[in-house]
Amino acid sequence: MLRNRQGERVYIGKAASLSFLQLLRDIFSQQIGPSQFSNDSHREDMLETETPHDIAVLEDSFSLDQKVAFMETYFIATSGFIHVISHSEAMQILNETTPSSETRAALSDVMIAIGAQSCKANPTAMQAERFFFARGQRKAFTSMLVNPSLELVRLFLLMSFYMLGACRRNAAFMYLGIASRAAAALGLHNAEYLAATDVSKSRIWMSVCVLDLLVSSILGRPSATATLRPDVEGNATGSISYGRLNASYRLSLILDDIIARLYNEKSAPADVAEYFLRELNKWKSDLPESLLSPPSMTDESSLAQEHIIGSLHVACSYHFAVIVVTRPFLVSVLSLRLARLAQDFPDDQIPQDDPAHSKLASACTDSAMYMMQTCIEVHRSQLLLGNMCILKAFVFAAALVLGFSMFSQRQVDPGLEEAFNGAIEILRILSHQSAQAAHYFEILTTLANAITEQRQRLTSQRRGSQYVSKLFTLDNNNPSRATPRDQETALLPQRAMSPVSAHANNVSLLAQGDYSFNIMPEMESLFSGWEGMDLPLWDSFPFLTEPDPIQDRPGESSGL
Repeated sequence: MLRNRQGERVYIGKAASLSFLQLLRDIFSQQIGPSQFSNDSHREDMLETETPHDIAVLEDSFSLDQKVAFMETYFIATSGFIHVISHSEAMQILNETTPSSETRAALSDVMIAIGAQSCKANPTAMQAERFFFARGQRKAFTSMLVNPSLELVRLFLLMSFYMLGACRRNAAFMYLGIASRAAAALGLHNAEYLAATDVSKSRIWMSVCVLDLLVSSILGRPSATATLRPDVEGNATGSISYGRLNASYRLSLILDDIIARLYNEKSAPADVAEYFLRELNKWKSDLPESLLSPPSMTDESSLAQEHIIGSLHVACSYHFAVIVVTRPFLVSVLSLRLARLAQDFPDDQIPQDDPAHSKLASACTDSAMYMMQTCIEVHRSQLLLGNMCILKAFVFAAALVLGFSMFSQRQVDPGLEEAFNGAIEILRILSHQSAQAAHYFEILTTLANAITEQRQRLTSQRRGSQYVSKLFTLDNNNPSRATPRDQETALLPQRAMSPVSAHANNVSLLAQGDYSFNIMPEMESLFSGWEGMDLPLWDSFPFLTEPDPIQDRPGESSGL
């Protein structure tokens, strides 16, 4: 349980990246002692931005061209996740001098707000985002919760998406609840009803399910649509947008099953994980060719960007699902590796990895690398939007996996290094417009510090001698930990440092004195409950335990 802005306890489940983060903090603290990564006085807080209260009620002073541009960005931002309105219908609503209903007007306002929120930062976009969302939200709560309608479902679904971009995840989760229950009241969950209606209602239902199941998996919370699963038939002759949505819908159902089977049960058997990986491979083999191919050379720039971002969203959702399936086994394998690094064992007592667990752990790391390679490629093409409300959560989840892998090995892996630093760079860019991305960036920077300290510790451990140690140094760190190689590293120019070291130097290390702690407890007691991947053991985190006292940095943002 974490605290929201009002101090209320809110639930964060085992499958959430925030829970995995707490596990890593405990492991890192055990290995290298207190650090800025492992000790956070705000670890019980859930980061949420405050609702703006300084929005003036102004007349709509934005031109039609500006609204059209924001609307085009909306379609890019939601591509692959939401498809509740066509381009032609959106333009029709924009061109209406007198909207046919308040709900349609509110829907248009929220779409414009999402587009403005997703644009690269500029004063006009910021003003438009706040104005149009505030106006649309007011209309949404003015007698619209009395009777369910398709417009109501679409409106609260889009308001939820906006709230994710505004770093208000609890509000997004609640708005999704309204959208999903209104959809169920209209019978959109009924397969026979959907089959007898036009495809637009199927698109709305699939969009609700995709966002609901993704947000629930990211937060580790029960989804509202998990038990409502009509067999929505995909339209082979449908549009590319529909193909992306259908792929995301099928994937989100698999992801929900993964969490139910692997995280809500006491243990996570390897054969269950392998079953889900086969299901994901089957899903991948059924993807339409249009989803995997680049956009047509004849497409307008906005349509081409919509195609690429939509494919990126689907690809990252797939890699995220693989990470969620295999992450428990990554913890098992890397914890054994850390135990082997921490102490010498007789040859006949060296703890060995389970071969099945090792394969699954490798799949976890590979999937995180593939996700980041894809994101880096799109980032270098300058096609990412200013605010990517779900992608930042995917990137953070992948970066934690990569960072844990790097922390658990002596040798530098260039592939892991590049992917991890790519994640930091992407979150740095997104942090300009997202408090959530800024906090993820800060966490990963302190994680990079911890990786550097672990490497220095392992180097010192490997070169240590029982007969002699360094006596005097100008370094403030403990002289007993310094080695000749440490001195050489300190004198190297900045360009000779590893990317992780460069990021690590952005935040000073808490190296004030000698920490006395046991690097690892006895192997037998540490792993006695790990057989069968006992999830409550590795994935139950001390949200309610007071962290060790630590000096906050000035201006440090709070929450997770």
